[in-house]
Amino acid sequence: MKLLFSSASPYSAKVRMAAEVAGLSIQSVPIATADEPAELIDNNPLGKIPTLITDGGITVYDSRAIMGYLDRTGAQRIYPRNAEKRTEVDVLEALCDGICDALLLCVYEKRFRPEDKYHQPWVDTQWRKAMRGLDALETRIPRMGKTPTAAHIAIAAVTGYLALRFDGQWERGRPKLKAYGKKFAANYPALAPLMPSA
Repeated sequence: MKLLFSSASPYSAKVRMAAEVAGLSIQSVPIATADEPAELIDNNPLGKIPTLITDGGITVYDSRAIMGYLDRTGAQRIYPRNAEKRTEVDVLEALCDGICDALLLCVYEKRFRPEDKYHQPWVDTQWRKAMRGLDALETRIPRMGKTPTAAHIAIAAVTGYLALRFDGQWERGRPKLKAYGKKFAANYPALAPLMPSA
């Protein structure tokens, strides 16, 4: 299988870590989405990463859809079978993805908007969403076990992205999240190199 990804993307990091946990071998191919390369556009009309191309030539996109595919096809499950526990993991993953969505909008506003068009109130709104999400996440971090679930992986992806792009701007009052990356890496050392990176 082939994964079109970006090393800085928290969604790509989440999928790459999940594939490792699920015991699936994937070839990670770095893609610059702004260039709209044919390999990406031909496999995902939205031109977004991550995009998974299976051995059978099926393309799966959106990180949550890819996570579901990995869970169904891998040797190790990343979502609990119990309905109540599965719902808890689904909600935590959605919370992490929503935080990442808001953070990316902050980054993109500065990176792609001309200075005279930059809209600080919009950035402030997205930042408040992300911070409220982090406050909620701080109180709901699941205990780490022998094998991480999709929730553990999603939290690692969002805290890794925060460390990469917003170091020193979000940690105050969130000691559990601040310590999460190191704890995750210590518990699951094979996954540490797959965290978001420049």
